Amino acid sequence: MTQRPADRLAIALAQLNPVVGDVAGNADKLRRARAAAAGEGADLVIVPELFLAGYPPEDLVLKPAFQAACRAETEKLARDTADGGPALVVGTPWLENGKLYNAVALLDGGRIAGLRFKVDLPNYGVFDEKRVFTPGPLPGPVSFRGVRLGIPICEDIWGPEPVECIHETGGEILLVPNGSPYRRGVVDQRLSVAVARVTETGLPLVYLNQVGGQDELVFEGASFVLNGDGSLAAQLPAFAEAIVTTHWTRTAEGWRCAPGPVAAIEPQEKSDYTACVLGLRDYVTKNGFPGVVLGLSGGVDSALVAVMAVDALGSERVRCLMLPYKFTSRESLADAALVATALGVQYDTLPIASAVEGLEAALAPLMAGLPRDVTEENLQARARGVIVMGVSNKFGLMVLTTGNKSEMSVGYATLYGDMNGGFNPVKDLYKTEVYRLSRLRNAWKPALALGPSGRVIPDNILTRAPTAELRENQKDEDSLPPYDVLDAILERLVEREEAVATIAEAGFDRDTVMKVERMLHIAEYKRRQAAPGVKVTLKNFGRDRRYPIVNKFRDPGTPLPQPDMSAASGAVKTEAFDF
Repeated sequence: MTQRPADRLAIALAQLNPVVGDVAGNADKLRRARAAAAGEGADLVIVPELFLAGYPPEDLVLKPAFQAACRAETEKLARDTADGGPALVVGTPWLENGKLYNAVALLDGGRIAGLRFKVDLPNYGVFDEKRVFTPGPLPGPVSFRGVRLGIPICEDIWGPEPVECIHETGGEILLVPNGSPYRRGVVDQRLSVAVARVTETGLPLVYLNQVGGQDELVFEGASFVLNGDGSLAAQLPAFAEAIVTTHWTRTAEGWRCAPGPVAAIEPQEKSDYTACVLGLRDYVTKNGFPGVVLGLSGGVDSALVAVMAVDALGSERVRCLMLPYKFTSRESLADAALVATALGVQYDTLPIASAVEGLEAALAPLMAGLPRDVTEENLQARARGVIVMGVSNKFGLMVLTTGNKSEMSVGYATLYGDMNGGFNPVKDLYKTEVYRLSRLRNAWKPALALGPSGRVIPDNILTRAPTAELRENQKDEDSLPPYDVLDAILERLVEREEAVATIAEAGFDRDTVMKVERMLHIAEYKRRQAAPGVKVTLKNFGRDRRYPIVNKFRDPGTPLPQPDMSAASGAVKTEAFDF
């Protein structure tokens, strides 16, 4: 074929949404992207880290059959490039000499023209790549049609050494395939890291990130290109697939990218909301569910989840259930109906009195003479859980749970009741954040949303005192500190790992801090049984914060509860789980 002169290069950035394990499907997606890029005159197409496998593949990547499938598809894609079209930079697991690497392959001219292996394997937070991969050697550049391309992989640019090696061995352009998940503030952090590498080397840099949801992680894309002087040449959108061809020219100062599209990146709260919607959409769709079902209580959490579900899937794929009991207020009934009407979802009311009374009757021989307590309250939640799961089984719908991070932190939830379900889009949002995002959604609708514009959550839901309505006149603050106080303490305990004494010194009541720390400590077993949900904060429950359930350590600033030896107790009371 006739090659472009060595002083011109067109590089297509394919910011795509792969599916973990769908090796053939991911390869076909890449072929379609390559065809589109060829139509724009691209010489080279780059896709995200481990694209053929999907990221993160976790222990799936250790399966020999999976490794073989990825290698075979890489070789097929290499053969495709014999057609004279664009070359490919493809992320894939690669087994060589008995060692498994996180690799990129340069595919050109019908062959695998180069391989590079990830050097710096992240092993913190949500990442545990050292569990499955072997670190590669420091990378030199690969030669592509007269250009020396450096291809550090994701974490390889978070320290100076791999990029320094590329620079010292003649690299001219840095192409960085990434699988970098969303969390608050990460877009600015990534840009700062990339600018540091560009400043150190003077080399232009292409940062190409994955987009889409994978289990609890969401990848927002937001890929970008920096020239060697640190200026922004192109910015791809967040939370959407995009294929953008960038045009490069060799100058006396090195390669330079012509100005390309610069998409706006939404501020934090809008990004958080969009991440929750995209994570929910991909979890449901990639797992093959026709739709979802949830209990709509008239409270803010279930209202926001219902809105997110419709934004993610469309109203025709969302079913909401009102499951009233004698403690359900008229306000809740009215507010839930208003939400359902605004969203246009199928809405059914199924009273649970007979189910609750049947459970109480079954337990009556064992509970005769004992006072009513949280046991009877939990029976209501569990009756609801059984009914929602029944609808799920009959119609094939996945159950959404609606507990927020405040509740998951302190165990303010019922196992096998309101915790029943397959996914929770608000799991990593504190209660105060649920309110903020609800007000935000009433005033703004994200571009990817399938739901209606305008006010979708009634004002009364946003102003009335939150309540589980499991007993007469119940309010959440009967059991918990006010949510603005609770959430501020939890953020310090969970995200910052601050000591009780430090939090108290910051102006919080020490007894309140001690109470919250204790509830956080003993609710670990519940969190292990909670549905997965979208990560948006620095440290979510599940992939980030992994504490032991059997754990006798307590913050030295927190006295251990003393045994109750009173005659009335008849036994020693210990710190126990609350189901």
